[in-house]
Amino acid sequence: MNQSALWSLRLGFSNKENNKITQKGLHSFLEDSFKVSFDKSIPDFLNDSPKTTVELKELRQMFKNASAEDKKEARQKENQTAEAMKQWWVERMIDAEYPLQEKMTLLLHNHFVSTYQKVKVNYWVFQHNQILRKNAFGNYKTLTKEILKTNAMVRYLDNTDNKKGKINENLSRELLELFTLGIGNYSEDDIKNGAKGLAGLNLGEEAATYRKNFEDNSPITYLGKTGVFKSDALVDIIFEQKNIPYRMTRKILEWFIYDNPKEELVRYYGDYFREVNFEFQPLLVKIFTEEFDKNTAGSKIKNPVEYSLQLLDELQLKNVKSNTIVNFLKQQSMDLFNQPNVKGWEGGKSWLTTQIYLQRAIVADSYCQGRISNQQKREGKMDRKTNLSKDRPTTLNWQKGTNKIIIKELTDRLLFGVSPESQKDFETVLKYDFDPNAPNANQAVLRLFNAIIKEPEFQLI
Repeated sequence: MNQSALWSLRLGFSNKENNKITQKGLHSFLEDSFKVSFDKSIPDFLNDSPKTTVELKELRQMFKNASAEDKKEARQKENQTAEAMKQWWVERMIDAEYPLQEKMTLLLHNHFVSTYQKVKVNYWVFQHNQILRKNAFGNYKTLTKEILKTNAMVRYLDNTDNKKGKINENLSRELLELFTLGIGNYSEDDIKNGAKGLAGLNLGEEAATYRKNFEDNSPITYLGKTGVFKSDALVDIIFEQKNIPYRMTRKILEWFIYDNPKEELVRYYGDYFREVNFEFQPLLVKIFTEEFDKNTAGSKIKNPVEYSLQLLDELQLKNVKSNTIVNFLKQQSMDLFNQPNVKGWEGGKSWLTTQIYLQRAIVADSYCQGRISNQQKREGKMDRKTNLSKDRPTTLNWQKGTNKIIIKELTDRLLFGVSPESQKDFETVLKYDFDPNAPNANQAVLRLFNAIIKEPEFQLI
């Protein structure tokens, strides 16, 4: 597979950045990616959603006195807003000139999980997502402190129920187990004492805040240190631990390059992460530049975002409704803002179950035919007849020449390897006497493209 095409997929979601990486070189491409500004604006779809505690109290009061029909309508309205937020994010991924910021945000979204289904306040979920984006190239420790104090996380992990004399350990446990150190690097006492330090951290206006009546200010021993510690101090202590760099470093390697990174790589890059004081940007530069020249193609299964956006870009399908992509991601078990649990999407082989592979094949056929559908999932099966749109013009870039030249050019940018059997199959689809100037030449190459993207190797990057 062409290295620039491979890394365009790894640092984004499609082949769109291939030429930039080739022309600029990886270092300059990364520098430009890090310069992407952070957009602080609040999207219009959140205009009518409650944002303050006063507005939320008013909404709860309305629910007390509202009819069943009014309650249903209010819930539907917020659910529609949640769907609009998914579409907004998909559009950001597609439109980004340098999509690394969005790809890193998606990784962090699956690390610091907080779902709309549990939080039920769209604005809080949006705030959470924006904090991830703002810190995507920033500092891991700073990000952990900020996320810990989001209303979304406090609600999602039940810290609203964590009070002096009535401790809830959920947030304290996941802070250690999933967000930072990982299992085996702390004790149950650390979880219990951490929960005391987090007691009273409750919902606030723009961020979670401690409520004095519910705080526990008794001294605790946490990861070997004794004192009265609140959320920021707890995080500071965590980041002094020797194993703190490795969980996040492993996540980054898994997300961008390897489904199963070698332990020595995790340790090597993790030690560097500590040296640069847990700054994401220098770590990403080191990982990407050092792994770029290695033969790593085929080491990671594409997630549904990478799969679908690559196809849309290759086929130059414009103005595809984002809800179509959102629905496809949901069918592929990658529902944005709605992971199955606090551990997030499992990734790796979970992206290639029999059902998911079948769905991908169906979508590949539809895209190649220029037919974009809002497919629905019914009892685990795909309904191919739902809301099919009109045909859209499908264009594929391909190099004119003999059938072997065309096959090589397409497979170089789409597959990490081509077996002799696959090569023979491709030459059967696009025969030796193929005329690139014939009126139906594009359709013939599209049939070849469809055959290529049905290969198991296309599922890998």
